[in-house]
Amino acid sequence: MRTLLCLSSALLLSTAFSEAQLEPVAGTFSVEDVIPVPIQLTVAREAPIYYQSSMDRVLGAMAPGTAVRLVAMSDKGEFRVRGRARHGDVAGWMRRSDLISKDPNLASNLKKAWDRYAQVNDLIAAKQVAMGMTMEEVQASIGKPDRKRSKVSSAGREDTYEYIVYEMVPQVGISRNAFGELVETVTYLRVETGRLSVTFADGVASELEEVTGNPLGRGGVRMVPGPIRFW
Repeated sequence: MRTLLCLSSALLLSTAFSEAQLEPVAGTFSVEDVIPVPIQLTVAREAPIYYQSSMDRVLGAMAPGTAVRLVAMSDKGEFRVRGRARHGDVAGWMRRSDLISKDPNLASNLKKAWDRYAQVNDLIAAKQVAMGMTMEEVQASIGKPDRKRSKVSSAGREDTYEYIVYEMVPQVGISRNAFGELVETVTYLRVETGRLSVTFADGVASELEEVTGNPLGRGGVRMVPGPIRFW
């Protein structure tokens, strides 16, 4: 019984440690943050799984044919996965050559998706939009549209979001304070300064139009790659 308890404790500690290693580290990125759908891989042959991307501490052994879920990728193209090793459930690093993917260009496509993810996040942080962004990304950046319309034809679906851009303009006036003294006051009026139209072709921004004013700012029309499609 004592042996079984020790073994169980060891497995729990091993799993807990492997999960702790899933915290972001330099030279790696989380696939789960970038790709909304799970990516499943298959273990090609009997292979080790490691604690860290340096591949110098073995966590366990993976049997051929085991299905694993891709969690992260290193800048060297190695994969971090979750799955069931011979000793139990683990999360750790495996060599890409020990895994089978439906997509022969998976590593390069993931890198492209990560680069795009970083660009879009920068745009959202700056409350800007660009051609190539999805409808969800545009709304995350500048909010829900004031008006929208849709059209479906043989060429596909087209949606248009229209935004009214406002600016808080200061208005200086004179009033009396509680002591009857004349003081300068500042109030802010919400004034329309422009209108922006964003057209989406099958869910991806294909056209930006400044209807009035200069809502895109000095940078003008920006572009990002469209979403990377995975199976």
